[in-house]
Amino acid sequence: MGIDMEWHSWLAGFGFGLAEPGAIADYSHWGINAIVVGLTALAVCVSVLLHYEVLNALSYRLAHRQGQRRQRVMFAIFGMLVVHVAEIWIFGVAATTLLSWPAFGAIAGIGSDLLDQVYLSAVTFTTVGAADAHVSGPIRFLFGTEALAGLLLITWSASFTFLEMERFWRER
Repeated sequence: MGIDMEWHSWLAGFGFGLAEPGAIADYSHWGINAIVVGLTALAVCVSVLLHYEVLNALSYRLAHRQGQRRQRVMFAIFGMLVVHVAEIWIFGVAATTLLSWPAFGAIAGIGSDLLDQVYLSAVTFTTVGAADAHVSGPIRFLFGTEALAGLLLITWSASFTFLEMERFWRER
């Protein structure tokens, strides 16, 4: 028995009513939907907590950092860029994990390996969208929620940047 069949049997043992392996799941399988919602919620929670902790650390470090204003601004911008890339990777790993089993959905137009999912995650997180990819099945919930989370986290970073710049301008 292969790994996919083992997972299928294990999840079915918990009453998750899985679709047959190799079939694209529809939304009638509540167990599949619950797993997608759970992993999506986990990705959102980890991303929001990471974002909060990084912005908190940046705020503390910027307040106590000596040197030129330009260096402090660059430190803040690069810090936020790094945290956004990390959040994109969190969703990319979640998508890759779900796509390991066909019951969670499929993506046409791009590959299913990690870097392809990070690409799709990046264009979803930034709400740019990917014309070359078509997502089907319950995994669409992950990408739809990621777009909302990305919009909020990017806006949070923009607000943080504005407040920090306002503090820098008052120091003059």
